[in-house]
Parts: sequence; structure tokens; C-alpha cells
Amino acid sequence: MAEAGLPRAEMVRYRSARGRLVLLATVLGSGMAFLDATVVSIALPSIGEDFDASLTDLQWTVNAYALTLAGLILIGGSLGDHLGRRRVFVWGVVWFALASLLCAIAPTVETLIAARAIQGVGAALLTPGSLAILEATFQPEDRGSAIGAWSGLAGISTAIGPFLGGYLVEAVSWRLIFIINLPLAAVVVWAARSIPETSNPEVRGQRLDIAGAALTAFGLAGVTYALTESERSSWTDPTVVTLGLLGVASLGAFLAVEARGTHPMVPLDIFENRLFSAANAMTFIVYAALAGALFLLPIQLQQVAGYSPLQAGSALIPLTVVMLLLSARAGRLSQRIGPRLPMGLGPIIAGCGLALLTRVGPDASYVADVLPAVLVFGLGLSVTVAPLNVTVLGAAGEERAGIASAINNAVARVAALLAVAVIPLAAGISGDDYLVPEAFDEGFQKGVIICAVACAAGGVFALITIRRPEGAPREPAPVHCGISGPPPQIPTEASPARG
Repeated sequence: MAEAGLPRAEMVRYRSARGRLVLLATVLGSGMAFLDATVVSIALPSIGEDFDASLTDLQWTVNAYALTLAGLILIGGSLGDHLGRRRVFVWGVVWFALASLLCAIAPTVETLIAARAIQGVGAALLTPGSLAILEATFQPEDRGSAIGAWSGLAGISTAIGPFLGGYLVEAVSWRLIFIINLPLAAVVVWAARSIPETSNPEVRGQRLDIAGAALTAFGLAGVTYALTESERSSWTDPTVVTLGLLGVASLGAFLAVEARGTHPMVPLDIFENRLFSAANAMTFIVYAALAGALFLLPIQLQQVAGYSPLQAGSALIPLTVVMLLLSARAGRLSQRIGPRLPMGLGPIIAGCGLALLTRVGPDASYVADVLPAVLVFGLGLSVTVAPLNVTVLGAAGEERAGIASAINNAVARVAALLAVAVIPLAAGISGDDYLVPEAFDEGFQKGVIICAVACAAGGVFALITIRRPEGAPREPAPVHCGISGPPPQIPTEASPARG
């Protein structure tokens, strides 16, 4: 019997027609979420111009999606275990498509922000299911090939995301970046008919951790609201103070619920492993720096350097290419020498790349100013990501690899969520500064230095705390480029990551 209860005879082969359809559905489904995470950042200046929006509005355009995705992604995996992975995956795809339509027709920025939050719920339902489906559906000897193909094709979708987004924004309208999800979703739903339904029989009769999910979502919402709106309303505003405190209290209550629950969404005892805790702390620091820089850079390229949306989107392609070429090699290297040096030196190199972005100013040359920074940054991330995956999985042990990967992914997404709220504020960017090149350029220089220092600090932290995990896998875990967030290996606890 398969891990999720599917008889071996009903499992699909990688080279079969049905196997190709299963792979098509999972790649396109998760690809929609990956694409959305990259193309929206390129469209921010155009969205702001159309709606006469403030920087805070643009932050919420990014963070409304990130908030619901980060808050609900773990419960999304649990729903698949309980109700059926194909069913929840298809629900997520349809939900995501309908929310994309709402984004495309949004008449105001407030409507767009609300639609983006709804879209994040769909992403939280579909994202965990894609890899879990491959794990439970393919014959054991074919899973490595299926997951490898999924990772590679997902990397390609992330690589073309900024270019595609820039082209659609420049040639037609930013609204098309959401409309394009509709035909993709239709193909996914059609192909998903070939996916055998699987669930986790071990969780039957167990209750979903609804309280934990609700407290997480509300806590992150309150804290994010306070951090984002403090620039517009000030820290003395009663709504900002009240929701901020309620958010902190909700996160505290979440920890209490998880500690006492019989089937917690996040088993807190996993953090008793010092290596696992250190790797997640390092993840938080590095991915916060990554998200902050990638929020500011597309605006800087378009509003200050004078790049078109297409040029700004194309500027980031080398980052993804470098990661696709080097990440697997970095994973193999970490297997030989241990993760400490790669996880320490990688973020320091990436921090140097972020520091080089200070050269990006008015009339910046792509070859002389942008490309060197992107290449150094990509090199640093390539050295970091695969060893980080291996360390997280090895520290938790094979039996908890799935939940370990899911927690690490959630940590990275929360880091990105908070970074987009905090870093512009720390850099002194506010209001309509993004419409005033001189003002935004000054804030951008401060912002990328903050990100560079944070990234390098994550490397120093890793050098101090990271050691080779006992029982680390011999082969590197599947990796993905970091441009859209963490490596998207988000299997459920019943379907551990391939490591």
C-alpha cells in the first residue's frame, strides 16, 4: 500500500499518458501561484498610477495575498490529508481563478486588495497539494523523476514570470496578469481528472486545528496592519494600536493552543531541536532581506532608472537562471562538506549582491550596474537554498520531514510578509514617494543596505549555529529558485519531502 492508502497497482507511471497529465496539472496549478508572486511586483507602478494609490496601498497589494497564504498554508495541507488531496487541490485552483478574475476587474485599489486576499486563500489550498499528489500518486521508483520534473518546470515558470508580467503590463494592461490565470486554471481542472484521489488514513477521526489556523491568520493580520498602516496613520492611532496588540495576543494564544492541542498544526516540540530552530531563524532573516529587496527593486528600475515594465521584468531573469544552474551543485557540495559553510557564506555573498544594488540609480546601465548585482545575489542564494533544505529535513528526521518542510516554508513566507511591511518604513519611504524619483531613490538606497546587512547577518548567524545534521540525506532535497519566495516543497506530514 502507498503511504496515503493508494494501492500500488493504481499508482501511475512517470512515462504514461496518465502520468503526464498528473504532472501537467500539478505543474500548471502550482505554477499559477509562482507566476502570481513574481508578476505582480513588476505591475506595481502601473497599478499605483491607475488607481492613484499610495505606497501603503501597493504594500497591501502584495501583502494581502501573502497574508492569507502564510496564515492558511499549513491548514491547506491538513485539509488535503483529511478530505482528499485532489479535491482540495482542484478547489484551490478554481478559487484562485475566480479570485484572479476579481483582481482583473477591480474598480478600486481597495477592491484589488480584497481580491488579492481571497486569491491567497486559493493559493493556500492548492500549493501544498501539488507535491503531495506527486508523492502519493506515482510509483515509488518514478517519484524522483516526477518531483525533479516538477521542480524544473516550476523553475521555468518562475523564470519567465517577470518577463511575461512586464510584457503584458507594457503591451496591454496590468489586468491581463490576472486574466491569464483563467485559461491555465481550466487546463488544470481538465487534467486533474487523471489524478487518483488520495488522503491520509492516519488522520481519519482527528480534528482539524481550526483554532490554530484562525489565531495564526488573525495574529499575522493584526501585526501586519499595524506595521503597514503606522506610516499613514501613525503609531498613536487607536486602530493601529488596538489591532497590533490583538495581533500579538493572537500569536501568543496560538502558541498556547499548539502546546496543549492533541493534534496541533505546528507541533512545537520540533523546535526543541536546536539545529532545526537555528535553520528556521536563519530562513526568517535571509528571506526577509530577499523579499524586501525584491519589493523595492522593480519600482526603482521603473520609477528612477527609467526602465519599461518589460525591461524591469527581464532584469531579474539572470537571477533565476543562476539558481537553476547552480542550486543542485550547491546541494551536492553541502552533502560532502556539511551545510555550515554554504549556509554561512551564501547569505554573505547574497548580501554583497544586495549592496551592489546601490549602484542602481537614475539612468542606470543594465550591464554595468544591474547585472553584476543580480549575478552576485543569485550566486549567494544558489549556495544557500539547497543546503538549507537539507539541513531542515535532516534536523527533523525522516518521519517528520513533511511538517518540517511545511514549517520552514511558512516561516519564509511570514518573513516576506513582515519585510514588505517594515523595510519601506525603516528606509523612510512613505506616501507618494514612489511617484517622486528623487525621494524614492534615497529610500531605496537605505532599504537595500538594510536588506544587505540583514542577509549577511543571517550568514554570520549560520556560521555560529549550524552544524551537519545527524542522518542528513545523501542526496540534496529538491530546490527551487528563491525569486518568488522559499523553495516550494510543501508536502503534508503524511507525504514527506523527497530528500
